[in-house]
Amino acid sequence: MGDKSPKSKQRNQSQKDATKKQDASNAKNKQASQSAQTVVKGKK
Repeated sequence: MGDKSPKSKQRNQSQKDATKKQDASNAKNKQASQSAQTVVKGKK
């Protein structure tokens, strides 16, 4: 935690960005699967 060098900050930032992108893609996949299920139900 005591490491305040610019490189460590950059690494932490890139890791945070990566997790944010992962969360966003996971949420998109969840929404897509839910909407797909509702579409199937609506057609029937």
